[in-house]
Amino acid sequence: MRRAFALPAALLVAVGLAACGAAVPKLPRLDAGAVVLAFGDSLTFGTGASPAQAYPAVLARLISRKVVAAGVPGETSEEGLARLPSVLDEVKPQLLVLCHGGNDFLRKMGEEGASRNVRGMIRLAQSRGISVVLLATPKPGFGTSKVKFYEEVAKELAIPVESEVLPEVLGSRSLKSDLVHPNAEGYAVIAEAVAGLLRASGAVEK
Repeated sequence: MRRAFALPAALLVAVGLAACGAAVPKLPRLDAGAVVLAFGDSLTFGTGASPAQAYPAVLARLISRKVVAAGVPGETSEEGLARLPSVLDEVKPQLLVLCHGGNDFLRKMGEEGASRNVRGMIRLAQSRGISVVLLATPKPGFGTSKVKFYEEVAKELAIPVESEVLPEVLGSRSLKSDLVHPNAEGYAVIAEAVAGLLRASGAVEK
């Protein structure tokens, strides 16, 4: 596997966007022993790479915190909303990294339901005192297109959102294992972007 820093300049710029710190909502600092929950579908599961190369595993190494990967391939946002309470009960995280909605778009289920379910997952975590970071999923097609509701929900609920990296990764053939999943290098880019956002928010040290 090539190292994540040997990437095209455009992707390095995308990864750096989260790290600039501009207009990023602040989060409580994560304790050294804090548990981070990465929750989502196949992008969180790491389809297309080994478990050690999936973005949650890479993120754990970057931020020196335990990151529990709870991704279910093929899961819709409605199914994720139903699953989340039991996962929160089990993991008891201090921070949730939420990446959901992609399967809704693949199945052409529309944005309204995905927006409602993503908002519901964020509010559920916040009601338990858990910080949330949102990872926006693009719509598939000829290239990829950003979905506006992620940034709207993030602004409404005052949480950090990374909306650039997945469109960049999934729009690059060299970073994908198939049409809709990253490869190991792609997951490394995603992890770097999330880590940069966590640093910008104050959740981890810079």
